[in-house]
Amino acid sequence: MFDKAAAGLVFRAENLEGTDSLAGRLANLAVPGTVIALDGDLGAGKTAFSQRFAKHLQVTDTVNSPTFTLIKEYAGRLPFYHMDVYRLSLEEAEELGLDEYFFGTGVTLVEWASLIQELLPPEALYIYIETGMGGERTFYLKGCGQPYEAWIDHLRENGVGNNEQRA
Repeated sequence: MFDKAAAGLVFRAENLEGTDSLAGRLANLAVPGTVIALDGDLGAGKTAFSQRFAKHLQVTDTVNSPTFTLIKEYAGRLPFYHMDVYRLSLEEAEELGLDEYFFGTGVTLVEWASLIQELLPPEALYIYIETGMGGERTFYLKGCGQPYEAWIDHLRENGVGNNEQRA
């Protein structure tokens, strides 16, 4: 389970434009081998975030939840690999050869990432999304490994997050 107290950055989005803003900032930082691990309750906005992230990677195809196909691949500024592991057991996930995606030439975004925590690379950006009573979203970000810790620092230095910015 994601430890919200350990988050390096907290970002509150009042609406989808706020989600889009955060997704765009993160997509601009993405490089080959980027891994983003998304978690949150059902309906928290994982797929909405994924769609906006893909848009900022210049993916032109319709991005939808890969719940039943598990992994969808899209072309953009970088290849975009969108995974939803909600229906997988850890054993099934192990058989998929996910390392090819995690250490490949594209960006991998995993919805329900905590279900395959043991398979994720040691360096990743973890995002937990929480829905408020008014429909706003709170994003808790934690960078594991130097590149993602630097992302958090970069966002913070540019005035993003930790309750200062509401979008």
